[in-house]
Amino acid sequence: MNIRKLNEIKESLLHLFYPRLCEGCNKPLVLGEEVLCISCSLEIPETNYHHIEDNETALRFAGRIPFINATTFAWFNNDSLIQHLVHGLKYRNKKETGIYLGRRFGERLKETDWWKEIDIIVPVPLHREKQAKRGYNQSLLIAQGLSEALHIPADAHILERLRDTESQTHKTRVERLRNMEEAFTINNNRHLKGKHILICDDVLTTGATLEACALALMKIEGIKISVATIGIASS
Repeated sequence: MNIRKLNEIKESLLHLFYPRLCEGCNKPLVLGEEVLCISCSLEIPETNYHHIEDNETALRFAGRIPFINATTFAWFNNDSLIQHLVHGLKYRNKKETGIYLGRRFGERLKETDWWKEIDIIVPVPLHREKQAKRGYNQSLLIAQGLSEALHIPADAHILERLRDTESQTHKTRVERLRNMEEAFTINNNRHLKGKHILICDDVLTTGATLEACALALMKIEGIKISVATIGIASS
């Protein structure tokens, strides 16, 4: 019996005695399903923004930063499935959810041609203290999922967060922008001249955090920037 067959038997036995549950409906997943059952996966409110040039994500960055493309996977509304998944990813150690959503998003981006121009995927970094407390960076997990789907490298060492900024949740757009001023720096810019970078994050609200990341990256000669987020909150 080969190793692959043994692994399949092991996975089947683990699933039998310790079934994984769907993050949407809490029912046991069947073999081949991950994070969400097929039924719940079809309930994700996808935007299809990757097919629409002047989409809401792009409009939020228009006139603020020069970008090539900007897109979002799904709508992020109160009590929505995406809100539930992202909250589990950020606050309940559901790390597999980040990779799953990144892969799902990556498969959608492959329906376009522009993704082929991306050289590197860069996640929005957490401050080292916040990452140490959480144990991981949720945006990096999303980037890893995108990387798996698109076969484009993800690099978490290019950008560094200098300040542990205050929560953006209850701030106005202007307050968010001020809060993020000079919050990021380029930690490693070797081989980045003229590259096309895809910055990724979990949820887009005002875009202040992503704008700050883009402004830091724009110090690199010839850099091109695109933006991708899993969710977009109502403006």
